[in-house]
Amino acid sequence: MYMIKDERIYKAISIGQEISIIEINADAEDNLMIRFLGDSAPPSKMTRTAVAYYVWEWFDLERDLVPFYVMAKKDSLLKGAVNSFYGLRIMGIPDLFEALCWGILGQQINLTFAYTLKRRLVENFGQCVEFEGESYWIFPKPSEIANLQVEDLVGLRMTVKKCEYLIEVANLMVKGKLTKEILLDAGNLKGAEKKLVSIRGIGPWTASYVLMRCLRFPEAFPIDDVGLHNAIKHILGTDKKPTKDEISDLAANWGGWEAYATFYLWRVLY
Repeated sequence: MYMIKDERIYKAISIGQEISIIEINADAEDNLMIRFLGDSAPPSKMTRTAVAYYVWEWFDLERDLVPFYVMAKKDSLLKGAVNSFYGLRIMGIPDLFEALCWGILGQQINLTFAYTLKRRLVENFGQCVEFEGESYWIFPKPSEIANLQVEDLVGLRMTVKKCEYLIEVANLMVKGKLTKEILLDAGNLKGAEKKLVSIRGIGPWTASYVLMRCLRFPEAFPIDDVGLHNAIKHILGTDKKPTKDEISDLAANWGGWEAYATFYLWRVLY
């Protein structure tokens, strides 16, 4: 959870036992600056390093987008989006549990209601830090969800199944059976996807979402995503939902950049 004010991003980040409230902005030379606010400054060297790495991963700063732009500017579906939103990077979700929860909560509902469910989950079970009249929320840890009962979550207006899925995923993570390292050790997209979809409540769409936003596979492709379909319809000027075969044909030149292509097409809608 973060907020944007005056072209600056504000977020609370939990590193071990330390919570830091940070401000992120770009200077005149487009250098990214991180400032620690309030009692969170000055933090330990370990925390400064961990926060810098978190932001690096969050903004996908390691990615060289030049090859993507070379491809996209020649693509009839993408060229308008990359011209409009040049420089946009996939805003990730570095925390695996948060990414999984967001994917599960977003299943088969619109984006607005998904945001509402996430906010309710965070405000009921997360941690709040106050600074200068603003509330900064820390997403709940797996241990804070694992021991809940379905009855504890269903009041947030999520389905019983989603409540079960969240609790089961939290338990897997508490037991060390599900981590980013385990998924990345699968070696490739297909291997990580296979591990994810073996978990109850995680289908291809949720797996692709996590692979794209958290594990940073640029070839992750949520081909069944309604937002992707709507963006394609909007750009093509049609009311007809594209079939999987039609999407595959349109994406034929996206090889290795499906996640970024999808993210830019989502941005067309919002």
